Amino acid sequence: MVDRQDAAVAVFTAHRNLLFTVAYEMLGSAADAEDVLQETWLRWAAVDLDAIREHRAYLVRITTRQALDRLRALRRRRETYVGPWLPEPLLTAPDVAENLELAESLSAAMLLVLETLTPTERAVFVLREVFDVSYEEIAAAVDKTPATVRQIAHRARRHVDARRPRATVSPSRTRAVLDSFQRALETGDVQGLLDVLAPDVVLMSDGGGITQAALRPITGAESVVRFILGGIGKTDAAIVIDPLVLNGGPALRFRLDDVLDGVMAFRVAGDRIDGLYFVRNPQKLTRVATETPLTAR
Repeated sequence: MVDRQDAAVAVFTAHRNLLFTVAYEMLGSAADAEDVLQETWLRWAAVDLDAIREHRAYLVRITTRQALDRLRALRRRRETYVGPWLPEPLLTAPDVAENLELAESLSAAMLLVLETLTPTERAVFVLREVFDVSYEEIAAAVDKTPATVRQIAHRARRHVDARRPRATVSPSRTRAVLDSFQRALETGDVQGLLDVLAPDVVLMSDGGGITQAALRPITGAESVVRFILGGIGKTDAAIVIDPLVLNGGPALRFRLDDVLDGVMAFRVAGDRIDGLYFVRNPQKLTRVATETPLTAR
């Protein structure tokens, strides 16, 4: 019995980072992803390992089913969320940023696009496009036929492609644009901020009803600059802004009197920022101090 338990623990541990990444991609919440992993473990610990041919595929199937159940429940909860809902940001290691496909799929911009899919479409898209799971394995996970899964995958891919950034920007170019934004922000350079923001830029801020944030997205460069500089101007605290890597992409951390106030992720198109995602909800800032290991394999 002990040997079976040890074997189950060893297999689960070997795939844990992958399973967490799958759950997080489907939910946009580390806390909920951890809950899904707990449920996955309970079910995994009860199976006969000798009867399972592909341990990884079986674990991904369990995780997907648990994440789907939770995603359907979260959809109802998010309808009453105070203000815009943003994904929970994760401090990630440099190797995540090096995997461009994984980094794009983890970005706040992409996770928000995935929110517009149905739960089943999201599961199919994530498993196929991010983790390269076969149609047959996906079909077993979502209780559909492989032919139906192919149709869902095509529909979801078309939906996502229509909402992706207009052009792929290299990590180095993104970093340069964000450096310009940070310099202008730290010096209060209004024109510098306007120069680095796209005219139709959109800022979303998530306070979760706990901390102050805009209750609706703010659109337009001038409105965004007024909102950001106005917020900074209202505080007497010492503000420190420093860069970090969140969800595989460059971001900024804001500290007031050395206390974490929020983090801001970005979407860059061409040479300008066209999306800002400012998370101030303290319940979503617990994963920005310690790296979360993520993988697509």
